[in-house]
This record gives sequence, structure tokens and C-alpha cells, in this order.
Amino acid sequence: MAERFLALHVKGRPLLQPNAWDIGSAKLLASLGFEAIATTSSGFAASLGRPDGLVSADEVLAHCAALSAAVSVPVAADLENGYAREPEAVADTVRRAAETGLAGCSIEDWSGSEGAGVYDRALAAERVAAAVEVAHGGGTGPRLVLTARAENHIRGRQDLSDTIARLQAFQEAGADVLFAPGLRAPDDIASVIASVDRPVNVLVLPGVPTIPELAELGVARISVGGAFAFAAYAQLVSAATELRESGTYGYWDGVLAHRGEIAEAFE
Repeated sequence: MAERFLALHVKGRPLLQPNAWDIGSAKLLASLGFEAIATTSSGFAASLGRPDGLVSADEVLAHCAALSAAVSVPVAADLENGYAREPEAVADTVRRAAETGLAGCSIEDWSGSEGAGVYDRALAAERVAAAVEVAHGGGTGPRLVLTARAENHIRGRQDLSDTIARLQAFQEAGADVLFAPGLRAPDDIASVIASVDRPVNVLVLPGVPTIPELAELGVARISVGGAFAFAAYAQLVSAATELRESGTYGYWDGVLAHRGEIAEAFE
């Protein structure tokens, strides 16, 4: 499954990998024809009624196992910072992830604490190297496609040079895919892609170039993070507000328009 997943990463022909937040959304996205899906830390946390970052490793890994078992396409997990600081502990998290049926996972360089910020570049690379050793199985165990994330641009550090240096260090550490969420400008995205020899993932956000434009830049994978989960919750707010304040049922228009696709996904 990991080999199948990695083969979908083609520079200039990006894999569209939407993020599911529960079994139902995973099944629906797979039924709509997406060739791979990912988890979302913020979306899964929201499904538990919590903010991002307040879900345990045990909960996340159980969630990963459930989603992997629910669909026949590759599933990659957002494992945040590996739920640990030290490389050995990160490796243990990836080892456990490899037992869930996942095809891939990501490890980021954000500490999880505003005070600590992102990890020192050298430590961040050591953490990726430890994760890669386990993800690649040492020739004996399950293989996972390891994505290494540089979190600068969603953590208030608009330092493209440092981001590139981090991604290059992660490439040297053996990461299969590189990811710097928060990049929006075409020139910045192009600079990142030109600076490395691994497939690059882009998180689509307001202001990010369109899918065809990202393809022209050489992007190999595109993800949405928690956006689909929160779009669904936003629709729930709209429907509930209409019911409470207007006493009407216009939300049924959307339900009826897509009832067939939803029913087919859950057969």
C-alpha cells in the first residue's frame, strides 16, 4: 500500500489527497474517486469536541486503524510532532503507526508549545531520521511513506530561507515527501520545489494558487487539512440556525442534491 501511495506522487500531476475526520467522511471521499486520503488532527479533534492538539497518541492511532480498515485506498496520518520530543520516542510512535494499516504518516517540527516554538533544526532532522528508519522498516517491517513537515509559516515564522534549509535537512534525513504548510505565494512554492529532490505537498488555503497553477509549479500532492471537516460543521451551523431562527428547511436542498452519493458511499 505504501508503494502504491508513493507512486501517486508525480511532480506536475499532483495527487489530490483530501483529509477525512471520521469513518463516514473517509468512505465518502473514497467513493467519490479520490485515490488516497489523509487524516486531519484538527478535524479529528473537532469530532471529539476538542481543539487541535488535545488528542492523545492512543486516540489518534485507534482513529488511524479505523480509517485504514474502512477504505481500500491508501490512508496517511497527521501524527503532529509524533507526540514526543526525543527522536527515540518519535520513532516509537511511528512504529505503532505502522501497525494500523496506514500507508503513510507525517512528522512536524512544531513542539506543540508556543513557548518552545519549532524545534532546533538539527533536532528536527534527527527526529525525521529516527522516524524514517522505522517507517522504511529496516528491510523487515511494514513500510510507511514518511512526510516531513516544516511548520514555520503556520506558526508565525515567515522565514522562507529557514524553511528551505529545514526541508533540505529532512530530505537528507530520508523523508519521502516534504511539506511546508502555510505557503501561499507562487514564487515561494516554486522556490521550495526547486530546492529539493522529493515530492512536495501543498496545503490549500485562501490565496493559494488553483490546482492547475500548482500543477504547473511542480507540486506533487495537495491536501486540505481540516478545511473539509470545518466546512461540514459550518453547514451544520447554517442548517441549525435556519431551523431555529427562520423555521424553514432550505438545508434539505443540499441534502437531496447529494443524497445519492452519500447513500452509495455507505452501502
